[in-house]
Amino acid sequence: MLTKEQKKWLEHLSGDSKIKIAPFDPSCYEKFKKVKAIIKAKLGKATKVEHRGATRLGISGQDEIDVYVPVPPEAFDEYLKYLKELFGEPRSHYALGRARFVTFEEGKHVDVFLINEEHADWLKSAKFESYLLSHPEALEEYKKLKEAGDGLSVREYYRRKLEFINGILAKA
Repeated sequence: MLTKEQKKWLEHLSGDSKIKIAPFDPSCYEKFKKVKAIIKAKLGKATKVEHRGATRLGISGQDEIDVYVPVPPEAFDEYLKYLKELFGEPRSHYALGRARFVTFEEGKHVDVFLINEEHADWLKSAKFESYLLSHPEALEEYKKLKEAGDGLSVREYYRRKLEFINGILAKA
């Protein structure tokens, strides 16, 4: 079951562009550490920088590393300014919600997300990944769902992912 907001978000995604899924790349852990060090050098050692997504889970995915910088809402705009200095203009930006930057580490695509740590989507994401990490059978099911998404349209791939995530969150 999808929410009204999820359905609206899916509509802006391509129905023609295809998803390419790649096997897990263990080098992502070291590459994440390098990006984390760059961010902390700019934002301070106390800044939270988290590795999320398929590479964090050790499963197949879109061959990219997801890096999250969760901050309190009152600090969002300040951190946004500093991340722009590091990575340029964000590819997407939802005021006081999240901003997505793209960079590369040793040729690997890296999405850096500035995220409001109090936003419902962030809290749900943390709950979802925590559930997968403590339920190996659900993680395996998620891995298979992602691998079956190879060649699907971007819209269909994310529709299936959202339905799976919603199902897990209903259990968690």
